[in-house]
Amino acid sequence: MTAPAPEPPRTPVHGTWEPAPATRWEDAFPAGNGRHGALVYGDPADDRVIVTHHTLVRPHHRPGDTDPPRLAGRLPALQDALLAGDLTAAETFTDGRPLRWIQPFHPGFLTRVRGEPPAGGAGTRREADFTTGVVTATTGDRVSRVLVSRADDVLVQYVTEPGPRVRVELDHRLDGVPPGLTAGRSVATAHGETVLTLRAGYPGSTLGYTGVTLAVADTGRTTLTDRGIRVEGARRLLLLTRVRRHDGPYDPAAETAALRALAGEDGPAAAYARLLGRHTALHRAAYRRVALDLAADPADRALPGSALLARPAGPALLERLFAAGRHHLLSSAGLYPPRLCGLWTGDWDTAWAGGFTTDANLALQTASAVAADLPEVTDAHRALIRGQSAHWRDNARAVFGTRGIVAPAHTDGETGHTYHFDREYPLHLWTAAADWLLLPLLEADEADGRRDPWLTGLLDELADFYEDFLTRTDAAGHLVVVPSYSPENRPRGGSWGAVNATMDLAAARHALTAAADRAPADRATRLRALADRLPPHRVNDDGALAEWAWPGLGDRYDHRHLSHLYPVWPLDEITPYDTPGLARAAARALELRGSENDSAHGHLHQGLIAARLGDAGRTGEALRRVLGGDYFHASLMSAHYPERDVYNADAAHALPALLIEALVRSTPGRLVLLPAPPPGLCARGRLTGVRTRFGARIDLSWAPGEWRAVLRPDRDADVELRAPGVRRRLRLRAGVERALVSPRAGGRAADPNSPGPSAPA
Repeated sequence: MTAPAPEPPRTPVHGTWEPAPATRWEDAFPAGNGRHGALVYGDPADDRVIVTHHTLVRPHHRPGDTDPPRLAGRLPALQDALLAGDLTAAETFTDGRPLRWIQPFHPGFLTRVRGEPPAGGAGTRREADFTTGVVTATTGDRVSRVLVSRADDVLVQYVTEPGPRVRVELDHRLDGVPPGLTAGRSVATAHGETVLTLRAGYPGSTLGYTGVTLAVADTGRTTLTDRGIRVEGARRLLLLTRVRRHDGPYDPAAETAALRALAGEDGPAAAYARLLGRHTALHRAAYRRVALDLAADPADRALPGSALLARPAGPALLERLFAAGRHHLLSSAGLYPPRLCGLWTGDWDTAWAGGFTTDANLALQTASAVAADLPEVTDAHRALIRGQSAHWRDNARAVFGTRGIVAPAHTDGETGHTYHFDREYPLHLWTAAADWLLLPLLEADEADGRRDPWLTGLLDELADFYEDFLTRTDAAGHLVVVPSYSPENRPRGGSWGAVNATMDLAAARHALTAAADRAPADRATRLRALADRLPPHRVNDDGALAEWAWPGLGDRYDHRHLSHLYPVWPLDEITPYDTPGLARAAARALELRGSENDSAHGHLHQGLIAARLGDAGRTGEALRRVLGGDYFHASLMSAHYPERDVYNADAAHALPALLIEALVRSTPGRLVLLPAPPPGLCARGRLTGVRTRFGARIDLSWAPGEWRAVLRPDRDADVELRAPGVRRRLRLRAGVERALVSPRAGGRAADPNSPGPSAPA
């Protein structure tokens, strides 16, 4: 008798699945703990898992290559020239070095469990459970499960009924592996337990990395092969894997002992259950804090991810991508925040070196961290900055001759020095990076109701930089940011290195006022006075917020970056509520902006700005361009360009942020409900667990013409509430739940079982 078909899911699916193994690494399901990463193909005949680690970057620099350029002595002459009207003077402001890329991120190796093809043509179903972080592939009786433990920092693969004979190997032969990479293997086996070691050395370097896998079989016979082991007759097989990057010789004995301790002596099944329990206690709690339900069709929810992607965009796809983006972001954040490619790559030739790009990409990927209640992401972001702030001080001294800090536009995680720049990308002149990087930590402090002393110190150092740097004035007496750069655009009538880029002005104003808010009274007064001397924003002849507030510098609209709209998003400087005139100018600037090369990050960036401006239509347009542009792989990881060109995490990680921003927006003094729900995509639904910057969590449900919100504040707050049909003050008390409901048409209550509101506050 054929088993009945499963009931279609009536709630959002917190996972995804495919009816066949992956044939491309881009389609392999990702797993990770923010340190180790895994890409899981799910092929029973060649069960491959690509092992990655945040620290795996290929060295290619000589001593001194990563030092910031020492240009401070030439800075006054450059400022004189730019202010005198030589708007191309910055093109020669360099120490003559060629463009130097950061160290490229690369994969480590494959673990392979190679068996016989499934008998009788049995099909394979592979699935990723976002609530646990476990990737499972099932073929008949054979089941392979992979997780990367947040608790024990180990990659775990547990295979039941692996087949009568399987071979286990570690294989470094991945796409783009450099010819000079040295690789050596060793295998030691006894009593059903085997240690496989792969040692790799980078060409021309003492640096290398070592992978160690402990393989434990419950029964059967294990013998050595030329590349690993053959296991015969096992019913259960457990692989525990770690990788370490190191300088010079590395003895894996301690790593091996640690893996043996994790495996214990009670067999693969008991060890897996232990490891799974410790891991899911952390992963599940983090993932479940926030959820989105768009009342999608149950039949659509039951589809594999690739089938959803092939259909017109709808609620089921948005639910799935929200869940996937949340999972992938959490899984890639730990030691560092996510790279351009998250924590994953299957190719040594990683686009843009797979680093951290701070002039848009990193901020877009982590934009949901506070509202989506992922402190794990904020902590990873903080860790990156902690490890590099000394280098930021070097940048300020070397390039600008100032105290304080200047952050780089690109980093590989190891160094925070500014050394990636050239004539067309004068990133060494960009001074806004530190403000953008510190902003998520400021917002986390607001949500937590605290003031982190370490962050206060960095803000004070950033204010030191501006005190020393902002010394030039224009004819009206306003301070001038010179030189100035608007990533990654060039003004009409000038060169890339220019004067008074709107982003730089907004960052300086914000940095000074943020530092003043935490400074002693005398210093606070001085910093606010300095901020007040910056020029106002400029509106150009098209009625748009100008990208450069300087005579003779015109806008170049067709560009993927939206740096000049930094005061709209991520800052709160320009809003429809407080600065309506500037908000209209910003909306005009957004309307005129092209998409240049259709980079996914450009579309999502436009959507986030549109949501801040309350433009639901334009928010929806940006979202539909990404959903309809073939940007997502079957893994639900995204690409940088349409047609799945260049594996890149920007869209996958930023999409949840855009959806939250369109549905719930908060500042320390304001709550906005449903500011810009995308038409036709979010007609009804429920968003739960969102954190606000005034210390409350909120559950929001809505349907056409109605909404209901429940707030759970952890401290007292007095905020302005703006929502459809409502504008008033809202006083909250710590620990007292507060329900809010939309005005009811005709006095008729909503269906209590619908996603919409059911009772008045």
